[in-house]
Amino acid sequence: MVSTTLVLGLTVMTLIGFTIAGMWYSQGRVGSIEDLITARNQAGANRTTATLVASVMGVWILFAAPEAGAGFGVAAVIGYAVGEAVPMYVYSRLGPRIRDLIPSGHSLTEYARARYGTAMYGFVVIVSGLYMFVFVAAELTGIAGALAFVADVPQWQTATLVGGFVLLYTGYGGLRASIFTDTVQAVIVIPLLAVAFAATVLALGGPTSVIGNITATDPTLLNPTAAAGFQFGLALAFAILGAELLNQTWWQRIYAGTDSESVTTAFRRATILNGVIVFIAAFLGVVATGHTDIVTDPASTAYNADVAFFVLLQTAVPEWVIVVVVLLALSLVMSSVDTLFNALSSLITVDLAQIYTESTDRQLQWIARGFTLCIAFAAVYVSVRAQSVLRLFFLADLLGTALAFPLVYGLYSERLTGVGALIGSLSGLTVGLAYFPDLRGFITAIPLVGPVLPSADPLYLTAFGGSFLTSIAVTIVISRLTTTRFDLDTLGTEITRLDDPIADGGQACAEESASTSSDIESNEHTSER
Repeated sequence: MVSTTLVLGLTVMTLIGFTIAGMWYSQGRVGSIEDLITARNQAGANRTTATLVASVMGVWILFAAPEAGAGFGVAAVIGYAVGEAVPMYVYSRLGPRIRDLIPSGHSLTEYARARYGTAMYGFVVIVSGLYMFVFVAAELTGIAGALAFVADVPQWQTATLVGGFVLLYTGYGGLRASIFTDTVQAVIVIPLLAVAFAATVLALGGPTSVIGNITATDPTLLNPTAAAGFQFGLALAFAILGAELLNQTWWQRIYAGTDSESVTTAFRRATILNGVIVFIAAFLGVVATGHTDIVTDPASTAYNADVAFFVLLQTAVPEWVIVVVVLLALSLVMSSVDTLFNALSSLITVDLAQIYTESTDRQLQWIARGFTLCIAFAAVYVSVRAQSVLRLFFLADLLGTALAFPLVYGLYSERLTGVGALIGSLSGLTVGLAYFPDLRGFITAIPLVGPVLPSADPLYLTAFGGSFLTSIAVTIVISRLTTTRFDLDTLGTEITRLDDPIADGGQACAEESASTSSDIESNEHTSER
């Protein structure tokens, strides 16, 4: 076990370093609520790519991805990689459409409200907020579990330190600070992951030895068409796609890009990079199963697939590699947690600005920062009580698979109504819950429901795939039967900048922000050339 003092020292130094960098960069750049939560048109293709990679690459890739690989082999590894790549490609197509229809937008919830009305809007707020909060809690759970496992650091200490320091620079600098630190973290994360993977393989005797040991342990782990692994991998692809389409993180970055071309380029690059990174991380779980005693039965009290990579580190690699992984884990968790803090606070702030139109710019800024503080406290509390990181995501993923298609289909279909979108979402959720294994005890206890339920799917494919495909089918059928037409052009006039209606100097602030944006955009284009 690595020295607790050493790991704590590295943790605090890393946290302080990124906090100072984020606060330094955002100093003097946050003049309005728009600057705090949007950073509109600020990031070129290179910086947007970096923040897309860093934002999605949380510490879960060292837990959830290897857990899937350890349990189901290379088929699940491929599924996980594809699942993380596909949403980025989808957003490369959605991004320009969103910017074109809603040029002054901020969040997916304000779009849902304007496009579908109150009922669907409420459902989107709940599902999107729940997913991102679970993501934050899972990230803090992961980093706390990692440091407890390798250095016996108390989980509450790690969660509090990480949550507290990230809160400092995100509360101060908002999305601008997050994008800047994401850029730095991406530059650090990719080399550290490559070093950790290469050092682990070399410590185990090289690629030939690694593959040989995996084959000797269980040859089906390397079979991409193995039935169980293929089904679980496909289930992950459905789950991740559905959840990411409900992630406010990506809507923010669509508007942070300098133009539609930059957004498209960045998301296409992230499609490849995210897929490759997740493949490497998930494959480490397969490697662990071939070289250490990994228990993959969730019902067993000895279950340790959720920390498969760290079990491998402790038994097979030098201490310096573990230190590298600790630094990697810290960079990963900060890059995703700061992003999610900003995304969650922006949802609430934008909605409050639309409801309480008399709110001043300063009031909205304090609301955003106060809500971020509440999120941080709640996430730390949940993280010290959570267990499997992978299981934390699954309920939120199920909600996402039901809601994703009806939400984005409204960007293209004029015939889909709010009632139709809600029916499509609830239909998908009903099918998903019918096969979902994790809530089986609660669902079967419902009178008249339990006896008619089908058997749960332990591989989740019927739950996630059924939810996603059902919502698609029902939504399209309902839209075809509807005679009502919605004018999509009204989205651009109904959704406006938050600083537009602010009196007493608000317009001057908006003009100053626009001028600053223009200067930064010009400088960034020059540097990228």
